[in-house]
Amino acid sequence: MRRSKVPVIIISPAVRDANNGNWHTAYRWSRFLRERYRVSLATEWSGVGGGASPQCMIALHARRSAASIARFAQAQAGRPLIVVLTGTDLYRDIRSDASARRSLELATHLVVLQDEGIHELAPGLRRKCRTIYQSAPRLSRGTPSRRTFDAVLVGHMRPEKDPLTPMRALQRLAPDSRVRLIHIGEALDEAYLRAARELQARAWPTLKRYLWLGNRPRAETRQRIRRSHVMVLSSVIEGGANVVVEAVTAGVPVLASRIPGNVGMLGRDYAGYFPPGDAPALAALLERASRDRRFLSALCAQCARRAPLFSPARERREAVRLLAEATHSRKEAA
Repeated sequence: MRRSKVPVIIISPAVRDANNGNWHTAYRWSRFLRERYRVSLATEWSGVGGGASPQCMIALHARRSAASIARFAQAQAGRPLIVVLTGTDLYRDIRSDASARRSLELATHLVVLQDEGIHELAPGLRRKCRTIYQSAPRLSRGTPSRRTFDAVLVGHMRPEKDPLTPMRALQRLAPDSRVRLIHIGEALDEAYLRAARELQARAWPTLKRYLWLGNRPRAETRQRIRRSHVMVLSSVIEGGANVVVEAVTAGVPVLASRIPGNVGMLGRDYAGYFPPGDAPALAALLERASRDRRFLSALCAQCARRAPLFSPARERREAVRLLAEATHSRKEAA
């Protein structure tokens, strides 16, 4: 007799149309787990409705999913409750928001998306935490432009992503610089919209340095990444950026702000960091990468050494292992 699959619910505050990292993580995990579990995806869990109640909840975002986490912990006491911590969780909310801290206590298992994240947790919480790196299928490196040195910036414009620092860095480049910034993502408030439009309309000495494409489908975005010379990641808060994974698995080196979430992805000794919010330092790094082939090759080699961390097979294996351990330990406790 065929055994029925255990029902599992994944809660993600982001929906498909948001096209952001949380959504992509939730969707990938749902695909990884469907072979063994009956998986549903939702933005929240009310605790009512038809169908079998979930035997396990996976919730992304300790603060934004706090209500669903609390309802599940009360209604399904003793069942596995896995909370995947985002950047704003780790580096902001758990320090100041009571509901986020409560989610950590209610969780039976915690997941961080890069190895530096666990250091943000209190010692008593670390015992139930593990790291699972995100993944993307490997792409062959595209053929970058010969006329321009293309740096791609991917992410909706909001304070955590600090899109103004790359914009300011462009204005500090030498007049003969070949650097061009290709920016993918929506402007989420009027100030960013105005800044992007003004920069795109600016008359530059030799070439258009800024190309803003708005929100683009993921497949097109990955093609833009693979044809770029470098990726720029200027965030001031990151939990483990999907875009780092997509760049590294396409053979594209990253110029990243030195924050814990990026260091946990690229390694402590990575040579492509700049201080967060430091436009002159980013401008100097862009110039060096565009003019110094040995430096650019060294960045490529460092990223290539990190690429195995971001393989889909590895992420799938770790996600399946987590669910198996969580559901098994629940059965033993019952």
